[in-house]
Amino acid sequence: MRQIKILTLLCLVSILNTSCFEDNDDNQIAASSISDFVWKGMNVFYLYKDNISDLANDRFTSNAEYAAYLNDFSSPESLFESLIYQRETVDKYSWIVDDYIALEQQFQGVSTSNGMEFKLFLQPNSSTDLVGIVRLVLNDSDAETKGVQRGDMFNAVNDIQLTTANYSSLLSASNYTINMATYNDNGTSENADDSVESTGESISLSKIEYSENPIYYTNIYEVNGQNVGYLMYNGFTANYDTQLNSVFANFKANNIQHLILDLRYNPGGSVNSAILLSSMITGQFDGEIFSTEQWNSEFQAALENENPELLINRFKNNDDGTALNSLNLDKVYIIATDASASASELVINSLDPYINVMHIGSYTTGKYQASTTLYDSENFSREGANPNHTYAMQPLIFKSLNKVGNTDYDNGLTPDILIEESYLNLGVIGDVNETLLATVLTDISGATSKLSQLKSSSKTAFKLFKDSNNMERFGNEMYVDKTLPSNILNNTLFE
Repeated sequence: MRQIKILTLLCLVSILNTSCFEDNDDNQIAASSISDFVWKGMNVFYLYKDNISDLANDRFTSNAEYAAYLNDFSSPESLFESLIYQRETVDKYSWIVDDYIALEQQFQGVSTSNGMEFKLFLQPNSSTDLVGIVRLVLNDSDAETKGVQRGDMFNAVNDIQLTTANYSSLLSASNYTINMATYNDNGTSENADDSVESTGESISLSKIEYSENPIYYTNIYEVNGQNVGYLMYNGFTANYDTQLNSVFANFKANNIQHLILDLRYNPGGSVNSAILLSSMITGQFDGEIFSTEQWNSEFQAALENENPELLINRFKNNDDGTALNSLNLDKVYIIATDASASASELVINSLDPYINVMHIGSYTTGKYQASTTLYDSENFSREGANPNHTYAMQPLIFKSLNKVGNTDYDNGLTPDILIEESYLNLGVIGDVNETLLATVLTDISGATSKLSQLKSSSKTAFKLFKDSNNMERFGNEMYVDKTLPSNILNNTLFE
């Protein structure tokens, strides 16, 4: 099949946006150039290539058979989906898009948003009706301007009851009105007679282009005479790495003895930003292994043969020449929940062999794979991308392992202190009485009796249905923009 791949790379694109193939009779057979790009990119990079028989190098015996295979799919999306390994359980995160401009903007922290993050729960005693509870209102967003607050409850959109059947269409609109609600426990401790009731109030929201600063909130608290730094960090966005370094400069200047890193709603992002953050927390491990990568067997072998260092991510002491403000801590408190994914989990897992990582919250998402953006160009880079379309792929390309090889945490990372937010009493982010922050501050102070009280008060009466991050296609990404040496890529493509 390698010979076929050479032919398809060299083949000219016709005005009908098709690639040409030559069979043994030298007859040209038409197939979508986008589908050609999809198969080639997945064949080279896909993490689970070894598990997909249609991606085998010897899958096709002729160009004609290959072209017929591509033509059998109704769209590039259907071909891509056919190549995904166990979509429901293993690879839930590979995507194809028809507009890579929007994808690139999202990775830079720019998206269309009203700034309201929420969770949807099944209403008490119902298997279909939903209630939404606002968990976070983004700074300087439309939702903040309109007065939406953390903990607000809504049970309808545009005066239509939210259900498991209509939630997506109602909440994906650019403009909608949330109808506010309240929870009535009828004065009992049992859930059987609980209900969600409308208040008659409503708030109209609009999604606009929004650049989210992942540095949501920082503070310094005093506990038992010691300074405790707090950072709520909601996304690993490279554009804000310099500002993140400034936050740590302030922590360093204030001689903090403890650090609380709040990743409770952080869905992930740039691997490099995760390395920089971890290096700011520590500093004493410059040059040592932060994480290693495991690609598909073919690409793994090529990297090991040509340059095995490319499989290793190391702690750093600078960001493109700018010194990092590292704290040299040997212990860190990390707040993480089921909404903490990918690069957030990478930080926890990769720091764990080096320092005492106290994970407070709940089990994390369980995403240890990274992806990259593939374009329809000769070497799959942005440069030279096919001008006739804006399709791009974001397939999983490797899984991350920490220094001692820990990976495959499908059920998430296990907390050291298991405690959940009560969605009927979320509290204010940064307030010392907010449940998760209070738990960490209590552990630092050593007040064990108060810790027991916090744990017992963290129960929720709801059954989770959907997280707003999971409603976004790229909500839980861990991505890399690593440039592979041309000799390795060429050897893989043309061997």
